This record gives sequence, structure tokens and C-alpha cells, in this order.
Amino acid sequence: QVHLVESGGGLVQAGGSLRLSCAASGRTFSSYSMGWFRQAPGKEREFVAIIWWSRDFTSYADSVKGRFTISRDNAKSTVYLQMNSLKPEDTAVYYCAASPRQRLFLASNECDYWGQGTQVTVSS
Repeated sequence: QVHLVESGGGLVQAGGSLRLSCAASGRTFSSYSMGWFRQAPGKEREFVAIIWWSRDFTSYADSVKGRFTISRDNAKSTVYLQMNSLKPEDTAVYYCAASPRQRLFLASNECDYWGQGTQVTVSS
């Protein structure tokens, strides 16, 4: 069992930065790949980034590549999403998720656990 809690969302101007954190409880955090997803109003939830459990391999959606960085600290059971050069179209609720799979891109139904989400709003 893994319990996930996101933090770090907020309101930022276009071009600014935010760092999201996702703290996990449970003994098996290091055995899960961790992903970030986002859902904008009226849109489906979409994959943002993944970091594998077995090594620090990362993969990103094309829309955030070069601007966002995912990382993890297994000692702290925490995964981060550093978001730079934010755009208004990045506005969404951001969710972290845990998956036993190691893929280039995660689908929502491949994730076993989800956080409650944190709102990110980017103003133009």
C-alpha cells in the first residue's frame, strides 16, 4: 500500500517556475515507478513524466520536454516535478501516481495509487 500526498502547487506568471513534491508513505516506495499526470478543465487526464523504480530513467510528454524535470529521493520517499518556463497551457490539477511498470509513457490504468492532486495555475 502506498499513500501519496502532493504539494507545491500555486499561481505563477508565465515564464515562472514551480516545484511539486509528492510524499509517499509505505514501505515499497522504491519498488514503484513514479509518474506525474495533469488534468485541465474539460480535458482528459494526461501523462506528464515518469521516473523508473529500478534506476533513474526518465521520460516526458513532448509538451513538457526540456521544461520539466522529474526526480526522486528514495530515502525521503518523495518524487519531485521541477517545472520551468511555465505556460498558461500548463494550468491543470497535477497528480502523482505509483506504478509497478517501467514504460516510456504511463497510462492512467497502469497506476495503482494516486495522490489527491495539486492545482497549478499559470497566468499570462
